Amino acid sequence: MVSILLIILITVVSQVFKLQLGLINIALIHLIPVIVIALRGNMKSTFMVTLSTVLIFDLLHVPPEKSFDVHDLSYIWSFIIFFIVGYTISSQAKRIQTNAIKEIFLNTLSHDLKTPLSSILGNASLLLQEKMNDPHVRREVLIQINDSSQRMNRLVANLLDSARLQDTQSALRKEWCDFDDIVGVALQEFRYNPKQSQIEITIDPELRLFWGDCALLVRLIVNLIDNALKYTDEGKAIRLTITETGKKIKVLCFNESYPIKKADLKNMFDRFYRLEHNADIRGSGIGLSICRDIVSAHNGEIEAYNVQKGVCFEITFPVAKSPASGLKDLL
Repeated sequence: MVSILLIILITVVSQVFKLQLGLINIALIHLIPVIVIALRGNMKSTFMVTLSTVLIFDLLHVPPEKSFDVHDLSYIWSFIIFFIVGYTISSQAKRIQTNAIKEIFLNTLSHDLKTPLSSILGNASLLLQEKMNDPHVRREVLIQINDSSQRMNRLVANLLDSARLQDTQSALRKEWCDFDDIVGVALQEFRYNPKQSQIEITIDPELRLFWGDCALLVRLIVNLIDNALKYTDEGKAIRLTITETGKKIKVLCFNESYPIKKADLKNMFDRFYRLEHNADIRGSGIGLSICRDIVSAHNGEIEAYNVQKGVCFEITFPVAKSPASGLKDLL
C-alpha cells in the first residue's frame, strides 16, 4: 500500500510539474518508491515495485510518450540502474535485518537458557546437601527443578519448531488429531504449576477429528496456556474453549487480566516482541510468533482482542477434510 500510494503521488507530481522538473529529476523522483520498499529487505516486493515504476516512467516520460517503445537505448541503462539500486539496497537491508535478528536470537537464547539452568543447578545443589530432610522443602525444590526444566524444554521446542516452520520445503506431518488428546498432552507440562487449577477447559463433545500436525497443535496449545499463565494473577480465570461450527474449528483462550494497548495487540505476534509494561515477566518473546506460524501453516487465522475483564486469543481453523464415520471411536 505504501508503494502504491507513493507511485500514484509521484506520477501526479511528475505530470503536474513536468516542465519545471525535467526528465532527469523526474527519473530521480521515481527512485523514491524503489528505495522505500527496498529498505524492507523483501526482494520480491522490491522487484515488483521497481518493475511498476520503470513501466510507468517509460510510458509517461520516455520518448515516444504513451508507448513502451524506447528509441534512445541510453534509457535502457536508466532502467537497469533502477533494478541495480533496488537489488543493492534490498540485499543490504536484508543482511542487516538478518544480523540484527541473529543478535537478538543469541542474546535471548543465552539469557533464557541460562536462567532456568542456573535454577536447576542451584536447586540440585540443595538436594545434595545432607541436612535437607524436610519432605515439604524437598518437594518444593523438586517442583522448581521441574518448572525450570519445562521452561528450557519449551524454549528448545519453540526454537526447533520455528526453524521447521521457516523451512518451506518441510511439509506438515499431518494425521487425524483429537483435540481432547492434544489438550491433555499440553496440560501435562503445567501439572505442577501453582496456577494450574485456574485453567478451565471446555471442548465440544461433538468435535470431530482434525486433519493436521498433532505435534505442532500441542505446541500451539502449550504456548497459549503458557502465555495466559504468565499474564494472569493468582485466583484469576483462564478458559480454553474449543468448538466446531460448520466447516471451521474455533479455539478461544481467555485470561483474566488488564486490557492490552491496540499497538501491542497488533504487534504481539511478531518474533521477540515483548509487552513494555510487562518486561519483568520471563520469556523469550517467540511463543506467540510460533502460534501464528502454526496457525498459518494450517491455513487458519489468529487474533487477539480485549474483552470484558481480560484478553482473548481467537484461532479459526478451516476443516479441509472430514474423518470417516466412527474413526474417533477407533482411535
